[in-house]
Amino acid sequence: MEISKIGIIGAGQMGTGIAQVCAQSNLEVALNDVSEARVNAGLATIAGNLTRQVDRKQIEPKARETALSLIRPAPDFEALGDCDLVIEAATENEDIKRKIFAKLCPMLKATALIATNTSSISITRLASITDRPERFIGIHFMNPVPRMQLVELIRGIVTDNTTFDTAKTFVSRLGKTFTVSEDFPAFIVNRILLPMINEAIYTLYEGVGSVESIDTAMRLGANHPMGPLQLADFIGLDTVLSVMQVLYDGMADPKYRPCPLLVKYVEAGWLGRKTQRGFYDYRSGSPIPTR
Repeated sequence: MEISKIGIIGAGQMGTGIAQVCAQSNLEVALNDVSEARVNAGLATIAGNLTRQVDRKQIEPKARETALSLIRPAPDFEALGDCDLVIEAATENEDIKRKIFAKLCPMLKATALIATNTSSISITRLASITDRPERFIGIHFMNPVPRMQLVELIRGIVTDNTTFDTAKTFVSRLGKTFTVSEDFPAFIVNRILLPMINEAIYTLYEGVGSVESIDTAMRLGANHPMGPLQLADFIGLDTVLSVMQVLYDGMADPKYRPCPLLVKYVEAGWLGRKTQRGFYDYRSGSPIPTR
């Protein structure tokens, strides 16, 4: 199936990243969110990211202008009606995603494919509430999307071969590498990564080490590019908690129990970089450990 126009629901960190790489691959993009202000903020983020690429000599100024010209705001789901593929990149909350798909499906043309960028939720379960489960697939991009090479493809039980093959072709067109995961909670990357982050939070919670000592230990002792607590702040502590809860509920194994300290940080609204406070305080411009 030919894909030439992409709809993206969610103009946050993930949605804008997906929109950017699609536009840079000469695909038309319609960007949607709950308000015009959020869409405009997303467009400004994309423009800033492309400007930095120009400044670093990674792309030519003309390529920046071409990419920006391919992205237009979509004020409602009706504006996504002519898209060949719509990618949902909303918050990691199943109820919200279900409501989106219920409202979206009647607006789409019969041949349109639907994908979700969920990092943990069952593809089969999400597909079941749509009018086209055979045309539904998980396309999970890594964060930050423009820099990260990997994309996870996850088929639901009903996903047909045409949808799967089209998704593989689409990901390859973006210059990304795909890996195929079975439809199990958190798939491959987050099934491995998020429990490690959760264990790092337990290590902090139990007083084994401070924020700084834990992150330093994993950077220098395991050669990780950033410490697990710093990474948690980058991902968003609310997202970390959501994925751990999906794992805990889906696997019925106590080893996936979210750390109580993670729960408390989320309850406090300390979600990491996006709120300027998490395991580090970013308000001064230089990250300062909060514990």
